[in-house]
Amino acid sequence: MPGPTPARSFITAVRDSGTRGQHLEAFFGCLYYAAMRPAEIASLKKADCTLPPDTKEAAERWGEPLLGESRPEVGGGWTDDGASFEARRLKRRARGATRSVPIPPILVRMLRDHLAAYGPAADGRLFRAAQGGRVRSTEYCDLWEAARAAVLSKEDSATPLAQVPYSLRHAGVSLWIKSGVDPVEVARRAGHSIAVPFRFYAKILRGEQSRSNQLIAQELNKES
Repeated sequence: MPGPTPARSFITAVRDSGTRGQHLEAFFGCLYYAAMRPAEIASLKKADCTLPPDTKEAAERWGEPLLGESRPEVGGGWTDDGASFEARRLKRRARGATRSVPIPPILVRMLRDHLAAYGPAADGRLFRAAQGGRVRSTEYCDLWEAARAAVLSKEDSATPLAQVPYSLRHAGVSLWIKSGVDPVEVARRAGHSIAVPFRFYAKILRGEQSRSNQLIAQELNKES
């Protein structure tokens, strides 16, 4: 999974790939900096986003999208109106439940720049396909494949490294864990059950446990 510097390089490569890459730069930013699922980003609306004012004093303040809907891709034969997606509740959440995800200033700026350049769709969504409607996985996967080719060496491109756009979400979650964020809070922000971080990010968590053990040992060895 890519670290912060490679992740930024991938997102920059998406932006530099052309008109569609520019439109979806912040889409990929949401994957990494907010660890959102693609189906959640596809549903993200302007009204969902609380962003600090665009002032010098607020430049380092965090924002906070409030997620309440997911739009996974499905076959047109599985929806009432023949659409290729369906609006659903958040994964692992009760109907009507929401999830807030604090976002760092770099993603705040991406979303603000995106809105300034493109504005929201008629229904308020931030991102839309080239012909309107939901952004399809084929579109952002093609952009990701081009970004990998631009960023990685030929040898690394042939490996599973950052093989799919979803790798950015995994990288974002890994970053939170490495930063020392409590696993319960990591699970809440990512929309996981609490078991997921311990199951899929066990190696990283073990590393954090070793650091925690050292801190506890330092306290135990202090003279009272």
